Amino acid sequence: MKIYLLRHGETEYNAQKRYLGRTDIPLSASGAEALVCAGVALEKVYITPLRRTAQTAEILFPGVRQIPVPDLREMDFGIFEGLNYMDLADSAAYREWVEGNCLGPVPQGESKELFCQRVCAAFASLVDRSLRGGERQLAIVAHGGTQMAVMERYGLPRKGYFDWLGPCGGGFVLDASRWREENVLTVAETVRYTKRQPLENGC
Repeated sequence: MKIYLLRHGETEYNAQKRYLGRTDIPLSASGAEALVCAGVALEKVYITPLRRTAQTAEILFPGVRQIPVPDLREMDFGIFEGLNYMDLADSAAYREWVEGNCLGPVPQGESKELFCQRVCAAFASLVDRSLRGGERQLAIVAHGGTQMAVMERYGLPRKGYFDWLGPCGGGFVLDASRWREENVLTVAETVRYTKRQPLENGC
């Protein structure tokens, strides 16, 4: 089975380097305009309950049925939500979090450990169900954090969490042939479905 693990298109918060987790803002006009159809035939695509993933999925896979999966949503950044590092320069809580390699709990938000447990459990359930159903493709349009959590745990070649962040509108095509025996996924291809990168398949 082939798995498409993709990140949503750009929002205003992404462009401004603000922490964007639970906040439900749409794609920016330029972010939506930059996306192109992926040219992949699907029956369904899994998204999160946040608008930016639904909008991205509609552009990448127009007319395809969307199925929200709440536990694939982005990390909850708590009191850091909507702010960037400049806004937080004088925050002792932020400095403590960063000095701990961003692993600890965010005040009123999530820790990396709990976030990764949530995302990976939801992702593994989707993969297992798709394989049992004999499906040949699984497509997920989610978030940068979703990609990093999944790929750190299951991706080959092995890399650190922050090394797996894909670009807006892009991500990974994964080979799931070793999933049943080893719970690993091999990167077959990196993709970016935007006008800044030509595609082999049009729509």
